[in-house]
Amino acid sequence: MTQKKGKMGMNHKERSQLRPFDGVANFRDAGGFGTEDGRMMKKGMLYRSDDLCKLSQHDIARIEQLGIKLIVDLRTPNECKSKPSRIPKQSGIETIHASMQHESQTYSRSEFFRLLTQKPKELDFAAIMKDVYQKMAHDRKQQIQQIITALSDEKNYPAIIHCTSGKDRTGFVAATLQLLAGVPYQTVMEDYLLSNEHIGPRAKKMEQAIRWISLFRITSEQMKPLFEVRYDFLDDVLQDVLRTHGSIEEYLCQACEIDRSKVVRLRELLTE
Repeated sequence: MTQKKGKMGMNHKERSQLRPFDGVANFRDAGGFGTEDGRMMKKGMLYRSDDLCKLSQHDIARIEQLGIKLIVDLRTPNECKSKPSRIPKQSGIETIHASMQHESQTYSRSEFFRLLTQKPKELDFAAIMKDVYQKMAHDRKQQIQQIITALSDEKNYPAIIHCTSGKDRTGFVAATLQLLAGVPYQTVMEDYLLSNEHIGPRAKKMEQAIRWISLFRITSEQMKPLFEVRYDFLDDVLQDVLRTHGSIEEYLCQACEIDRSKVVRLRELLTE
């Protein structure tokens, strides 16, 4: 895929040096990048994050200072219930829930325990993660339609999209929006991979917890695909979408059955 050179935006070093929050590790602006047609994906419009269940009062004040109008929560209902957002209800910030995880990949604690303890050596977490991405693109079209419809409305900006770690579900949705805005493919992939720099300490804690749950039958190396983003996870599904539909715009209009005027409007809102 040939990419044109767009206007320069924030580089990835600058993005990784954004002032940190106390209770989220993977919060950053999804914009600030030049596009292929020489424009810019706006900064300060669309943010991406991990979950908001550990926000400090300082964090909440910062989010209010950003003027956030909408939060798009990509987690499952059980995730939302077990780790509720700390954004005060009286803040006036609207939240929409659009679970990007397919029901077949949602496990109770007992089901997850069985998964980890029954034939653990045969578990291929890289294959599981690739299937997660494929199901997002092909089986969560109604949720994608809900997200795009909400973001095509100017009154909903600035907005935050988030899941639990802010890397896979958020990574896929953010990449879709960036490509729609015209950000070069390789730039989108580099921004996606930036999550690995932010989630390391949190991922280590989760890894230890799962190793305990599996009674140490799962090795750290075996679990790595669960706790990091990999180029091929996102690239495989995006290339599949682009081969089938030709562009992200056509994927949204054809596969997700979103009115083209909303897709065009969204691109206009995100660029300058």
